[in-house]
Amino acid sequence: MGSFEGVVVAVSCDGVHAFSKPNRERIRLLQGLGVDGDAHMGVTVQHRSRVAADPSQPNLRQVHLVHSELHEELRAAGFDVSAGQMGENITTRGIDLLGLPRGTRLHLGEKAVVEVTGLRNPCGQLNGLQAGLLPAVLDRDEQGNLVRKAGVMGVVLVGGEVRPGDVIRVELPAEPHQRLERV
Repeated sequence: MGSFEGVVVAVSCDGVHAFSKPNRERIRLLQGLGVDGDAHMGVTVQHRSRVAADPSQPNLRQVHLVHSELHEELRAAGFDVSAGQMGENITTRGIDLLGLPRGTRLHLGEKAVVEVTGLRNPCGQLNGLQAGLLPAVLDRDEQGNLVRKAGVMGVVLVGGEVRPGDVIRVELPAEPHQRLERV
């Protein structure tokens, strides 16, 4: 198993089901639940579309992480996007989040550990933030398969506080690695 590091750029949280989340000085991750005080916190799924389909589903989307490199890519394409605006709880730098295998553990700050469960499936609310943003976070690979670039989702294995500037240590799972799929 390999490990490498990145950094937390920003943390964001909101207690209501609004799309963007305001930046905070810190957030507290709660084991098995998610971000303390966030609308998506819970043992079972909290995303409204998922609740409508089956409210008993386990919440594999407790924490949403987006790489700040995506924000830079979007700004270069003419969008004005900053940390928290795409609904993420943790904005990172220096880690290829989309390239991580399922089951990767992200050690955040002093104690917190988030296990990556899958890719965020971007939704039409992105176009409400800025027209054309949804197609900007979707792409196609060489085989024509859909590539979702709007970050990854995870569950909290170990709680703790996370702040901007905290180191993120990446712990890859044992091989064989499984690609991330949408959750």
